[in-house]
Amino acid sequence: MIDTRTGIYGALLLRLALGAMFLSHGLLKVLVFTPAGTAKFFESIGYPGALAYGVIGAEVIGGLMLILGIYARWVALALVPVLLGALQVHLGNGWLFSAPKGGWEYPAYLAVAALAQALLGDGAHALKASPALGRAPTSRASVAAAE
Repeated sequence: MIDTRTGIYGALLLRLALGAMFLSHGLLKVLVFTPAGTAKFFESIGYPGALAYGVIGAEVIGGLMLILGIYARWVALALVPVLLGALQVHLGNGWLFSAPKGGWEYPAYLAVAALAQALLGDGAHALKASPALGRAPTSRASVAAAE
């Protein structure tokens, strides 16, 4: 059973942690590796280099949207493919992320966390609440009632 008094704060903490992770990884690609360097890395592992720019944008914008609580449920769900791509990159490296070139448990865990966020909802203090899963509420009041 979910504690309805505190569950929204658990979803908030998850949302903030995921948002910080996505934002920091996106900014790492911009400020440290550079977008061009990230594109070259993507090409070296068999992904199209242009995909790097989409991933950077998704991580930075998605991270900010999660932190602010703007349609967080749907943003988390939309970012799962980014995490599955990272998981695929790390699959051959073994289990631990501290392994050379990083293991696969960290992106797998983050993919599950993003799915949990999508199932839980936006959490407390969201600026723009997501419609409930499976329906599209027509008013702000119905969005609040659905969560």
